[in-house]
Amino acid sequence: MSIDPRTLSGLELLRLSVAGEIPRPSIAETMGMDMAEINEGEVIFMARPDRRHLNPMGGVHGGFYATVLDSVTGCAVHTMLSPGDTYGTVDLNVKMLRAASVDTTLRAVGRVVHVSRQLGVADGQILDEEGRLYAHATASCLIKRAGK
Repeated sequence: MSIDPRTLSGLELLRLSVAGEIPRPSIAETMGMDMAEINEGEVIFMARPDRRHLNPMGGVHGGFYATVLDSVTGCAVHTMLSPGDTYGTVDLNVKMLRAASVDTTLRAVGRVVHVSRQLGVADGQILDEEGRLYAHATASCLIKRAGK
């Protein structure tokens, strides 16, 4: 049985991915991310940088933070969308506050701040197991409503 993603709300679609009923996005494999919790307006991912994510100095590249934060903020907005609605990030502002080590498990949390007919705004954080903040972001997503 094939599932047509256009018939599912964003929340339903992401929950099916967490349950393994549909394939997870390929970026999750690239970035070492797993969706842990999906709720309306909030998502939590676990992310683990590895040797693929290093900068020339051997540290975790800032692009790792930016990609993980883009993912959690976008997915938080996605949980608020109706079937057939789509979105795209138009602005991502990332502040990197602490260097992560390779093979450190990090928790990324994305929360919706506001959603209107055409705009979704969310913030995101990356934290370690002790709750220390590694990076923070705000994102704006342009929403295209189905049939409009």
